[in-house]
Order: sequence, then C-alpha cells, then structure tokens
Amino acid sequence: MDERAWLGERFEEQRPRLRAAAYRMLGSLSEADDAVQEAWLRLSGTADNEIDDLGAWLTTVVARISLNMLRSRKVRGEAHMPEPIIDRADGTTPEHGVLLADGIGLALLVVLETLAPAERVAFVLHDVFGMPFEQIAPIVERTPAAARQLASRARRRLQARNAPPDADVQVQRSLVDAFAAAAQDGDFRRLVAILDPQVLLRADVASTQVRGAEQVARRAQSFSRLGLLRRPVLVNGAAGLLGMLEGKPFAVMAFTVSGGKITEIDIVRDPERLEKLDLTVLDG
Repeated sequence: MDERAWLGERFEEQRPRLRAAAYRMLGSLSEADDAVQEAWLRLSGTADNEIDDLGAWLTTVVARISLNMLRSRKVRGEAHMPEPIIDRADGTTPEHGVLLADGIGLALLVVLETLAPAERVAFVLHDVFGMPFEQIAPIVERTPAAARQLASRARRRLQARNAPPDADVQVQRSLVDAFAAAAQDGDFRRLVAILDPQVLLRADVASTQVRGAEQVARRAQSFSRLGLLRRPVLVNGAAGLLGMLEGKPFAVMAFTVSGGKITEIDIVRDPERLEKLDLTVLDG
C-alpha cells in the first residue's frame, strides 16, 4: 500500500468524528462535509512525519475551517438556520447516530446559532469533544483563560434555555401525535392543553417567532385547512412530523418536549431548505 492510500484509510477512520464536530459547529451537513473535505486536502499536502497525533491535528484543522466559515457568515450578515437530520420514526440510521450521539437537537442548534463564532467553536470543542483549553486557545486566537471564558459564556447561554427536554422518545411521540390529531381537527382547546403556556414556535419563513400556547394553537389550527398528510419522523433524534402536500415535502416540524408538554416547535418550510434535506432514508 502506498503512502497516500495508507493516509486515506487513516483519514476515513476519523471522518465520522470530524463530520460530527463540524456539524455541531456549523449546523449544516453540507457545510460540514465541505469542511471535512478541505481537511483532507490539507492533510494530503502535508508530510506524515510533521503530524504527531493525526486525530488531534485533523480536529484542529476542521475547527479552524469551521471558524472561518462562521466568521464569513457573520461578515455577510447571513441569517443561518440549522439543517435538520431526518430519520424514520422507528429509529436513526447508524450514520446519523454518530452525528446525534450527544443529543444535538434542532432547538439546541438554533440556540448555538446565536453564539459568536469563537464562542461556538470553543464550546463544541471543550464541552462536546473534551479538548483542553490549551489546545483550543490557538484555534480561536485567544489565551487558554480567554478560551475558557468563551466556552463558559456559551454554556450559560445554553443553560438559560427551557428545562432539559424529555429524553423518552415514546413520551415525545405521544404528545406529537396528539398535537397532530388536534391540529387536524382544528381543536383549539386540545391544542392548548398539549402546549406549555410559554411554548415558542419558530419558522424559517420570514424568521417567524410566536410565543404562548394560545397564539401557537391558532397557528396550528391554520395547518388543518391545508390538507397536509402528516408523516411521523425523527428530527435530530426527537419525535417530529413531515408534512406532505400533493406528494411533496411541505414542512418539517421538530418538537421539544419537557415536563409532559410541548415547549418548542421549529418549522422548516423554505422550499430551498427542504430541497437540500436528505429524505432518502424515509424510503422503503
């Protein structure tokens, strides 16, 4: 086996972990794949004897690439929405399981989007992947103490969210199914009973945000008039719905369930974003 083929095998061993790290930092599978591919190009142009720890070297490279991509978004003033991972209702694929191993739900990714680029990278590298701040510091161009502060600020922002979501997918599914049935019937009272009083609905169309059970219930009632076929799915490992209209995807709905109530709903309706979603896993 020549050196390039040997290096390629070692890189492929690292690819799932690198892709998972990039997805958490970027919130986009397509951009994560771009970052990982760029890391391979840089690796293939580097002499092997210059690298002591391949895993750490690749993680650092992917993190720097991701940080640059996040900064470019900010300079362009882009309002980026995370790209959800869709699976059949009966379970995630092994490939997606690696990406979602740390409970990276869509609602959490939405909150991560509010962080400054360096905060997000420092938090993901330390809190999710256990990288020491001495290694994070040069990536985010800070001292180790400053890098620690970045991760700490990010952690506080995330902890300021609602209570931790219920982990039991069956509990989630029962509430999501009840929501879908009440929405289909246009039953306002049943919808309100399922929703947390401070439930937050976010939609990518016009960056919509609606707060409160009655306001969200009224929005849900309007869906009953569209004649959607609702299909149960998993969205980033949590119970969700795929709305179909005339045989085509119309909306993806991700739900956060906490304390026996629906506390957050994230809706993807933008046609361009829907086209980018990989729904082939739902076939068969």
